[in-house]
Amino acid sequence: MTSPTTTASDKAPATSGAVTTLGPEQTALLKELDGIFAGWAVSDGAREVIAPPLYPVSDLEKFDVYKNFPHLALTASPIDPAHRGDGPVAGRFEPSQLQGTQYGLPHATCYGAYLFHEGRQLDADVLVTLVSRCFRNETHYSGLRRLMTFQMREAVAIGAFDHTQHLLERFSGRITAFSDALGLGLEKVPATDPFFENTGARALLAKLSPVKYEFQYGDLAIASVNTHRNFFGERCRITLPGGEDAAFTSCAAFGLERWIAVLEEHHGGDLGKALDAVRDAARQID
Repeated sequence: MTSPTTTASDKAPATSGAVTTLGPEQTALLKELDGIFAGWAVSDGAREVIAPPLYPVSDLEKFDVYKNFPHLALTASPIDPAHRGDGPVAGRFEPSQLQGTQYGLPHATCYGAYLFHEGRQLDADVLVTLVSRCFRNETHYSGLRRLMTFQMREAVAIGAFDHTQHLLERFSGRITAFSDALGLGLEKVPATDPFFENTGARALLAKLSPVKYEFQYGDLAIASVNTHRNFFGERCRITLPGGEDAAFTSCAAFGLERWIAVLEEHHGGDLGKALDAVRDAARQID
């Protein structure tokens, strides 16, 4: 029997190096970093929430995820009952073996904060912090620098515009000070995040005043600060006290595995030395 011809559309996405298990020293460093970043938010009055690892597609669709980030999107599907005993074919399940996809895997952590507050009228400004798994369908993967699934810690401000800008200022200063204490010399550069459609007043305003800044080590972004104006407030019907105006939002995000990759490189592979440096740096900026 001859094998069917494989077309480009039939090829599986890149998976080499897409997932990894962190070793004990890497895990200790990740937990230390996450505790520091979460601690910054808690010291400002943030409360922590736990978000799920996946969401109904209908929830992510509210944020134009599949319109603005289709290249990153990953979904989860249950096996069709008629094929539950068949198993995968050549390491993958065929579409015919799966039921319809109702769940999506998020590529950012902050969605959980907005969905948690969906439909609420705020009594006051809100600050939350959360960490969760993120998933990105990349064209290639590269160690801890670029993974299909990784952990992202975020601090999220919801409320008045000034409140959201205060978070950006505070965390920008902390990231810079922490970077300097570690000797990383991160560069803060404007970046793009297509939360807004290409036409309209908000898109024009985003072009005139950047809504996202990344902190880069070489060509790798390991942290970012982002302002979304009232986009998520509108989409999740989160309103300011009084119930008329949509809340503003902003967030600061940290790709934890990417921090490990950078620190491991910076310290010549000595993770114990990297952990000591992180603890010393944290004490210096307290």
